[in-house]
Amino acid sequence: MSSLKNQITEDMKTAMRAKDAERLGTIRLLLAACKQKEVDERVELDDAMVVAIVDKLIKQRKDSIEAFTKAQRMDLADKESSELKVLQAYLPQRMSADEVLAEVKAIVAEIGATGPSDMGKVMGAVKVKLAGKAEMGTVSAAVKAALTG
Repeated sequence: MSSLKNQITEDMKTAMRAKDAERLGTIRLLLAACKQKEVDERVELDDAMVVAIVDKLIKQRKDSIEAFTKAQRMDLADKESSELKVLQAYLPQRMSADEVLAEVKAIVAEIGATGPSDMGKVMGAVKVKLAGKAEMGTVSAAVKAALTG
C-alpha cells in the first residue's frame, strides 16, 4: 500500500476521533475514489496514482465552486472550498511556472519536437515526468509556449 494512502487512512481515523465531520466526509470521498480505481483496474495504487485521483477531485471541486458561485449558491461553494482545502493537503509541493517551462523545454529538446504538431508526443512525455508535481493547465501552456516560441 502506498505511503500516501496510509497517510490518508490515518487522517481519516484522526478526523473520526476528533469528530470533524466535514474533514471526515472529504477524506472518505477520497478513499472511496481510490478504492474504486483499485477495484476497476485491479491494481494496488502507488503514490503517483493517488495524487492523480486527488488532482481529479480538486479539478471537480474547482469546477463546482465556479458553477455554484455563478448560480449565487455561496453555501454550496463554501462547502466545496472547504473540501478543496482538505484535498490540497495531499498534493506534493507544486513546481513554479518557470520550473515547469524549464522542464518542458528540456523534454522538447530531448524528444526533438519541432512544432505544434508534436504537442501530443510532448504532452505524453511531460505527463509522465511531471505527474503530481505541476498543475496540468500550467504544463499545457508551457508546452504550447515551448513549441511555438
